[in-house]
Amino acid sequence: MMSFAYPGLLYLLLLIPVIAGLFVWAQLARRAKLRRFGRLEVLEPLMPDASKYKPWIKISLQLLAIAALVVVLARPRYGGKEEMEQGRGIEVMIAFDVSRSMLASSNDDPAGISRLQRAKHILEKLIDKLDNDKVGLIVFAGEAYTQLPVTGDFMSAKMYLNSLTPDMVPTQGTAIGQAISMAINGFSPNDDMRKAIVIITDGENHEGDAIDMARQAKDRGIQVDVIGVGSGKGAPIPLNAKKGEFLKDASGQPVTTALDEQMAREIAKAGGGEYVNGSSSSAVNDLCDALDKLEKADFEKVAYKASAEQFPLFAWIALALILADVFVLDRKIGWLKKINFFTKEKK
Repeated sequence: MMSFAYPGLLYLLLLIPVIAGLFVWAQLARRAKLRRFGRLEVLEPLMPDASKYKPWIKISLQLLAIAALVVVLARPRYGGKEEMEQGRGIEVMIAFDVSRSMLASSNDDPAGISRLQRAKHILEKLIDKLDNDKVGLIVFAGEAYTQLPVTGDFMSAKMYLNSLTPDMVPTQGTAIGQAISMAINGFSPNDDMRKAIVIITDGENHEGDAIDMARQAKDRGIQVDVIGVGSGKGAPIPLNAKKGEFLKDASGQPVTTALDEQMAREIAKAGGGEYVNGSSSSAVNDLCDALDKLEKADFEKVAYKASAEQFPLFAWIALALILADVFVLDRKIGWLKKINFFTKEKK
């Protein structure tokens, strides 16, 4: 059975029908433009070197090459035996705030980098430092959803992280308590593994008893750390940054949102963890120091023998398809123009 090292990359295959659709649309648009100048059966003899079939052959080769390259990136494995390797680490469940307030500036400048982008930058650097640890991802606003179960596949974690937007959760709010509860239930049943929840949020408009849920996590041996992003002075929430449109209240005044640092500190304290200000240049290192306090446990992970890697085969297929595309020209082949495949010559 074939498996992939980075199965999340296979979503790139969705680009193939999109590209194919655009090509068909372009061909239909081209024929529609030609009809403006006259009937196609009259115009086509005026373009004797233009092939009807070559463009379709070329786009087929190109799409197959793209598919092969995507498979190469996903690293297919087949025919090799799995091996279990020993590792040492912890499990980290990231709870990421995607409420609309995260679109506001992360500093005192209303046009500054958004809290959402700042949070993504921090967590991407954090994931790079987790080494042999396992990571999971939960998104929350008014409700919480598991985006990625606990896994050692950091490539998939980064892909999910970069795709996070407030549109993912239709209900607005900041349900930190629900996110903590979901994170608690999302860890593996291995009691020997030390576990931590990292919440990244602006802490505003929280719903539910986040502090009580943090205490429950601590009682189960799960450390709760909080990263606060945003400015204490407050910033408007952009609806269309390019046009300078911001969220307004019923009276027409811009709605401002500020980092609730006090609430974030209380959640971290109740969860036996650390609070880290996301605006600090040492935010990632401070958080890593907090996670390093947890004792790493031994665990087994699946590894594959080098013989199981099948990506070289698909790489050669992609190369062959690209070379074939280079040598297939859009115009007709000269010697084939003399051959009539579909009609008999009149006597």
